[in-house]
Amino acid sequence: MDVNIRMLPEAVAIDRLDNKQQVLEQISGCFADTYGLDRTEVLEGLEQREALGSTGFGRGIAIPHCRSAHVRRPTLALLKLDQPVDFGAADAVPVSLFFGLVSPENAGATHLHALAAISRFARDEAMLQSLVDAPDGEAIFALLTNQFLRDAA
Repeated sequence: MDVNIRMLPEAVAIDRLDNKQQVLEQISGCFADTYGLDRTEVLEGLEQREALGSTGFGRGIAIPHCRSAHVRRPTLALLKLDQPVDFGAADAVPVSLFFGLVSPENAGATHLHALAAISRFARDEAMLQSLVDAPDGEAIFALLTNQFLRDAA
């Protein structure tokens, strides 16, 4: 299934942060800097979604997500932390890989398909280990784009 996720190489960051709020701020900044989205709007959207329950779904992975009228298709950013942080994940495991997702405002099914594609990707043990072992943003971007292109075929 081709969910047509947009991702640019500049949307991959490796950082050291101390808490959930800093993670959400960093992801919002990445969407602003890379895709020209409003940093405050994205941050508020991510915070509102997190208020409903953590997007940390386990195994050190979270998918903070929201919607915006300023994107035409699901748009992805990835943040990898040097040290995991508590993100309130369902399995209580601290999180070090964050797949930030901003989808179009009225993209119900498309948004769900994008979340499902990211979830499938993150459940692949070999791929997850490759992401953890990736030395830099360029290697992470290559892994992500190769996987999503393969899934779309």
